[in-house]
Amino acid sequence: MTSFGRVISVRGSFARVGILAASQMAVSEARATVGRFVSIRSPTSTIVAIITEVSCEDMPHTDNYIASASVDLLGEIQGPPERPKFQRGVTHYPTIGDPVDMITNQELRTIYTPTSSDQINVGTLQQDRSVTAYVNVEEMLSKHFAVLGSTGVGKSTGVSLLMNEILKARPNLRIFLLDVHNEYGRCFGDRAMVINPRNLKLPFWLFNFEEIVDVLFAGRPGVPEELDILAEVIPIAKGIYTQYQNADRIGLKRIDPKTSGYTVDTPVPYRLVDLISLIDERMGKLENRSSRIIYHKLISRIDTVRNDPRYAFMFDNANVGGDTMAEVISHLFRLPANGKPMTIMQLAGLPAEVVDSVVSVLCRMAFDFGLWSDGVSPLLFVCEEAHRYAAADRNIGFGPTRKAVSRIAKEGRKYGVYLGLVTQRPAELDATIISPCNTLFAMRLANDRDQALLRSAVSDAAANLLSFVPSLGTREVLAFGEGVALPTRLRFKEVPAHQLPRSEATIATVPSATTGHDMHFVSAVLDRWRGATSHRDVPNDPGISNGSGARGMFVEAPMLQPSQGLDPDRFSLLKKPLR
Repeated sequence: MTSFGRVISVRGSFARVGILAASQMAVSEARATVGRFVSIRSPTSTIVAIITEVSCEDMPHTDNYIASASVDLLGEIQGPPERPKFQRGVTHYPTIGDPVDMITNQELRTIYTPTSSDQINVGTLQQDRSVTAYVNVEEMLSKHFAVLGSTGVGKSTGVSLLMNEILKARPNLRIFLLDVHNEYGRCFGDRAMVINPRNLKLPFWLFNFEEIVDVLFAGRPGVPEELDILAEVIPIAKGIYTQYQNADRIGLKRIDPKTSGYTVDTPVPYRLVDLISLIDERMGKLENRSSRIIYHKLISRIDTVRNDPRYAFMFDNANVGGDTMAEVISHLFRLPANGKPMTIMQLAGLPAEVVDSVVSVLCRMAFDFGLWSDGVSPLLFVCEEAHRYAAADRNIGFGPTRKAVSRIAKEGRKYGVYLGLVTQRPAELDATIISPCNTLFAMRLANDRDQALLRSAVSDAAANLLSFVPSLGTREVLAFGEGVALPTRLRFKEVPAHQLPRSEATIATVPSATTGHDMHFVSAVLDRWRGATSHRDVPNDPGISNGSGARGMFVEAPMLQPSQGLDPDRFSLLKKPLR
């Protein structure tokens, strides 16, 4: 085979190749362009490189060359021809004049041949569609991963593909997915438990001090005087509950609530009635009426949140008590899995004011359970729209949530808690959180700041590949890091229709001509609207399935589909008296 070029310079992990005139090489080899793999033949090995630039400038003074190409040296193929083996890195550098060829199909297969059974098939190489692209599951999970890409490039579909393949390869791995837009509920069939505000049970006493303050003050900074009161009475309320529990136990010593040893962050139950009683007791001892206003406001704040039906997932049975922490963790993190190793946490129905607090609690409990169980039951925590919870700007978002996600990113792998980040705005994501992700799947990113952050996060010799990011097609990916054999431009494989993410509501850009202003439709919408913020329950229509997602907090009602027109019978159940 005639070489299409020769090495004309070498510098570190880079080299320049002089491309010979077309008359001296085959037509199929003339397409030496950016993104193509090439092989450099040396006496001891075949060096694998990728073309990052082709130019006619600064050409060598000879008539043999028509252009030059810059290549990044990635690895080398060694061993006998019958058993070649690929390894990253270069031990024997090329010399001036070494021949350069377009890489062969067999060499690509050598590079991407699975080295173990712990590999998942995610698609095909862009350079050669006959070669399957594999990802090493162990390397991808144990060292964290991230999926980055603008809206509309197939990012959610890629996440569905990766999660389904991981479930096949690791059936005993538990996966917890934060579903911000309620679009993954149908992607994993009966292997996933879908949790939404209707069936979520997350008792308020599981929230640490910063998290419960964020709930009570609706995401705004707390009033210092009220915070001081809460910090004083919460540990006592926990001690009182423990005292109640021990009262009926023979032989157990009665515990003084003030000396229980609990802190505001100890995850033990307490009752709101005790908390309010303690605040009220302190208020009654005050002689100055103006000083009582602070206590009045705090009690009113607690009552307002407790009685808001949108917060029922936190405050249901708030005064009954009961240590349900084991049941909550078992349900959320699938212990035991019972055939459903995956949890999809749908966040779209939660009150916007508490989403950050809820995510903080979930991240913190996932890490702490892994820590105190010594990592015996590994968990993959996948964070959709990660920039919302771990923003680069410390003045944006909820600090404890960023801290909880960061803790998983930095220390989670030691305790079997792995992190998967999904975001369309990597530049807005805290760099200290994305940097521990050693496998990156970069899809099309048009924003310059996003591309700059991606370059800083990629340590491979092929960082120049990132110049291709703005021109990637739909479902095309640049995969970097420990999980892939080489920095690779690949195309995610087709995902079956039943695994495609889709929103629970179908939005039509062109309204149906039959919709009009029919009062049945308007009334049905209003019932759903009001039902989302009340304790009333609308009867469910057994003939219509709305999947696993919740459009309202406590309403199980047919999904409204404007594009389908109006059928009075379809909405008749919504017009019946509410129970």
